[in-house]
Amino acid sequence: MKDSGFRRWLAFGTGVGLELGANDLRVAIVRVRPKGTDLIGTTAIVRYRERHAAEWGAEYADFLKRHGAARLAAAVLLPRREAILRQLSLAGVPNRELGAAVGFQIDSLHPYPEGEAVWTWSRLAQGGAVLVGITRRSTVERYSAMFAEAGVRVASFTLSGAAFYAALRLLRTPPEEGFLALGEAEGGLEVYGESPARPVFSATLELPWERAASLAAAELRLPPAAEPAHLAAVLPAPAEASLGQHLLAYAAALAGACPWRAAPLNLLPAEQRSSSSRAVLIPTAALASLLLVVVAAWAAISPLENRRYLAALESEIARLEPEARRAATLDRAIDAARGRAALLDGVWRRSQAGLDALAELTRLLAPPVWLNNLELTANSVVLNGEAEQAGQLLKLIDGSPLFQNSEFTIPLARTGKNEVFRVRAGREGVSQ
Repeated sequence: MKDSGFRRWLAFGTGVGLELGANDLRVAIVRVRPKGTDLIGTTAIVRYRERHAAEWGAEYADFLKRHGAARLAAAVLLPRREAILRQLSLAGVPNRELGAAVGFQIDSLHPYPEGEAVWTWSRLAQGGAVLVGITRRSTVERYSAMFAEAGVRVASFTLSGAAFYAALRLLRTPPEEGFLALGEAEGGLEVYGESPARPVFSATLELPWERAASLAAAELRLPPAAEPAHLAAVLPAPAEASLGQHLLAYAAALAGACPWRAAPLNLLPAEQRSSSSRAVLIPTAALASLLLVVVAAWAAISPLENRRYLAALESEIARLEPEARRAATLDRAIDAARGRAALLDGVWRRSQAGLDALAELTRLLAPPVWLNNLELTANSVVLNGEAEQAGQLLKLIDGSPLFQNSEFTIPLARTGKNEVFRVRAGREGVSQ
């Protein structure tokens, strides 16, 4: 790693990183300055998934308060099994068209049902490479609700690969020829690397160190002589501090401390993000200051000047009005999300009812009855087939709790030993 030059002097900030482990919630607080980083504190909230959110949320709030970080919003690493990190090569695509280009390919990058994917992207420094993060909408909603119930302010939902990419560029610049680094993490070895052939490689491997390094080096197409480093060594290192099991939380905290330097992927909707900056108070402070000026002017100057100041006040209010409309925008987004959830529930119930109907017909029409064709709609079923005694089928079908009002739509006709039939029946409990 080499010094990033002038850009490192823009590295000012403090961040909180959270790693959502299978059992424990690992927390790290980091202070970033141009001369280096300080690990302010780490903790692990054990068995957080089994405990009430308010209980462990109070434990988390107490930890932040003891370290002077109560105002900070956290950068949260989503579990690797619940998120997908992809790369696209979009060389030559201008920045203003990148979002549309990624959206055009997004359905081929994930296995989720239509409308269930939440995704975001970020352009990498290497050529036309674009990093894309994807997760389920239900995953974002579940963790958002959990942190809201716990009273935890969240600035971002990101992925480990994106966090490492951003953290590595705070104070130094990775070598152009590429590198490979490994570190101990929950579930195996956390592997991260970069190379001209693969701008970002991030994985968790349940393999010995040498085997994992060999596979990752082959994936990155690094020279055989390339020696893997430890992840803690390539990250901006805290002085005289051991990261231990908090390596991923530390990387998330670094990425969250200075998001303007190398913004990581953020899967949290913009309207749900909390800010760690006191700059969010500027509009309120500005409006309050303006009101004080107006009151003083009212008592000291002529009515004409009063009208001028009033016009200025109204102009400022109009300029700041979008901030006041954010609550209404959030309500509309919540209503839309509820509508989408209700629609998905309806689709699932219809699919389940169709499967139940098929299973019931399979039970009723046992061999030697067989079908040539089956048409299943929302409120009826039409059967074409053959049976030795087709006349008994109506009674058999109407005897099922799932069907009613069955009838032959064509006269029975015999072919060989069997009778050809066509039966139409309504589906019980389904509106016509």
